[in-house]
Amino acid sequence: MIPARFLGFCLLGAMMAPPCFPALGDSLGTFEGQTDIGAPKLAGSATYDATRDGYTVTGGGRNMWSTNDAFHFVWKKVKGDVALEADIAFQGTGGDPHRKACLLVRQGLGPGAAYADAALHGDGLASLQYREAAGGPTREIQSNVRGPARLRLERRGKYVSLQLAEPGAALQPTGGSFRLDLAEPFYVGIGVCAHNDDRLETAEFTRVRVLPLEPPASGQKLRRISTLETVAIASRDRRVTWWTTNLIEAPNWLRDGTNLLFNSAGRLWKIPQAGGIPTPVDTGFAVRNNNDHGVSPDGSRLVISDQSLPDRKSRIYTLPIGGGTPTPVVEAAPSYWHGWSPDGQTLAFCAERAGEFDIYTVPATGGPERRLTTSPGLDDGPDYSPDGATLYFNSARSGRMQIWRMKPDGSGQEPVTRDDANHWFPHPSPDGKWLVFLTYDAQVQGHPENKDVQLHLLSLADGKIEVLAKLLGGQGTINVPSWSPDSRKLAFVSYQLVP
Repeated sequence: MIPARFLGFCLLGAMMAPPCFPALGDSLGTFEGQTDIGAPKLAGSATYDATRDGYTVTGGGRNMWSTNDAFHFVWKKVKGDVALEADIAFQGTGGDPHRKACLLVRQGLGPGAAYADAALHGDGLASLQYREAAGGPTREIQSNVRGPARLRLERRGKYVSLQLAEPGAALQPTGGSFRLDLAEPFYVGIGVCAHNDDRLETAEFTRVRVLPLEPPASGQKLRRISTLETVAIASRDRRVTWWTTNLIEAPNWLRDGTNLLFNSAGRLWKIPQAGGIPTPVDTGFAVRNNNDHGVSPDGSRLVISDQSLPDRKSRIYTLPIGGGTPTPVVEAAPSYWHGWSPDGQTLAFCAERAGEFDIYTVPATGGPERRLTTSPGLDDGPDYSPDGATLYFNSARSGRMQIWRMKPDGSGQEPVTRDDANHWFPHPSPDGKWLVFLTYDAQVQGHPENKDVQLHLLSLADGKIEVLAKLLGGQGTINVPSWSPDSRKLAFVSYQLVP
């Protein structure tokens, strides 16, 4: 009798050869076939033990990375959303610390196929790795859990995600997810790579499950997962700092280079970039902070945009970096902070005055505000270049939300981007080499949450634009400056919506 959880895949198997499920006693159990991917010097193998629902997989190969892979793969073809999970453990010690035992979804059996995997490395690192397109580069989202006992890889619609369980614990989300388009049918399975072409490595996969995932029912409430991440500019690899089912937004990097700030439930929170437990920042009476906050250039003060006064309109305050009583800077409302001049003397912000949203500046210690933009439509998100000579901002004056720049006195306003997408929240890197911004599809109006978005990286030397990350996000992802002080990393928030 075929287990009910596999029935959907068996219907698919009836239209394919070989069948979806081998006959009882077949040596591959749930899976249809096995093969070496790429050209490992030493051939791999796999055996199935029905008594423990487990597989012993031996693989060689130089690596699963870059533009092509070499490993041993045990697989089946499927359609639709799917989860694959197993307990994974390596046999023996002394192998390469980067050897991998993986759960995979893969477009094809060629060495450069698009794929995603939940990879357990020999040194205990667990990560979600992916190649977006055939022959393209491999990237990863590193988990902050080491040495998990059980791994789960999910493909839901456009997104793949990773769950992990430490020994004796239940599976939990890791927070990381990536947008990956796979044509149906595609392959799911398990694999081992030795990371050394002169060796074979063996891993045990037990309690293996391949599970079809039903789409959410109409009206079903979805759980939101917020993930605080960093991405390395040189490699484009991502790392999870922390995840939660609460809404978190808008990270800033503290000047020490080791701690991050974010807002959640009206408060500011501090957390080590390497991971840990967030701790609240004392903001006095200001307990309705929104996602427009930051750090002074000298690292001595915080700036917040808070809505605690009875009219619930946002106003701008500063306070000591360690917390304390907020000092009003902009009392006219609504006002939303976005940039602090490199010399520490001036704040740039977006404000609504007489029904129009424009860019303003004000002395950091308070005083009269100065209006810099007057074009009809929304101007928002001002941030200073590190030399203080340029203010970047986003403007809808052309009909699309585009990135613009001007001098700090408002003169010389000109577009930086000219295309059909909608771009928000430009942030120059501290070294002056890059401009990062958030991009929505052309049909998306405003900057809503929970949309397919991209982080784009523009080289200020030649104007070339690259994709830094694809994620579910938008509002809350990078509303404020979030570069590390050394310009090597960017912090952001991604989201998942799951049943």
